[in-house]
Amino acid sequence: MRNFLAIYTKELRSYFVSPVAYVIAGVFLFLSGYLFRNILMQFNFWCLQFGQRAQMGGEMPSLNLNEMVVSQFFSVMDFIWLLVVPMLTMRLIAEEKKNGTIELLMTSPISTIEILLGKFFACLTLYTMIVALTGIYCVILAMYGSPDWGPIFSAYFGYLLLGGTFIGVGLLASSLTENQIVAVLLGFGMLLLLWLIDWSASFAGPTAAKILQYVSIIEHLKDFQRGVIDTKDVVFFLSFIFFTLFITSRVLESRRWRR
Repeated sequence: MRNFLAIYTKELRSYFVSPVAYVIAGVFLFLSGYLFRNILMQFNFWCLQFGQRAQMGGEMPSLNLNEMVVSQFFSVMDFIWLLVVPMLTMRLIAEEKKNGTIELLMTSPISTIEILLGKFFACLTLYTMIVALTGIYCVILAMYGSPDWGPIFSAYFGYLLLGGTFIGVGLLASSLTENQIVAVLLGFGMLLLLWLIDWSASFAGPTAAKILQYVSIIEHLKDFQRGVIDTKDVVFFLSFIFFTLFITSRVLESRRWRR
């Protein structure tokens, strides 16, 4: 436990002593804020249009804030994290390899799993902090509307699991190279492949489509965005995280045995 905390503290501190975390958080908030503004303006436009129609005697349709703003915003957020997370994980192991400190870690009394968990949870902590900053958008919605908070809270829980999954993939990518740029591209490529699985299911046969939908990360995230927390989705994400950490540990262990 002491070794895990030492790695965790070191990695978390390293994020904040360099401009990387601030730049990534700033870029993310700029993109998410811009998209949220556009979605909200579109919703406001439809409210005005239907309001004018109602004044002229037309029927006023029901406008659902969660469906037209919250769901759209969270759907876009999926892809933003696809771009951002590889930048958070690129240096976790690749930098250790480049600096030659990975050998010191692997020959120390610290176990491989302690190293990985320390790095994983440090990155997950930073990810959670950045996600929490988007809560300001929910406050804005609450000030001018009455959103259903159930789907919002479940969506944030889903994003915590999604972040863990993406970080696990990013760690694996970082363990395969000592070049951080390559780690970013490799991590993005892996995540994009997982992203496209859901899209490719629509072109497959019935049996293949069911298999592709089951292994699709985005498909399992949809229930959280609808306000449904299903144990099968939670187990899927946790299993995926465990799998990526296990493969990464095998990659690092193979390096130890080569030494």
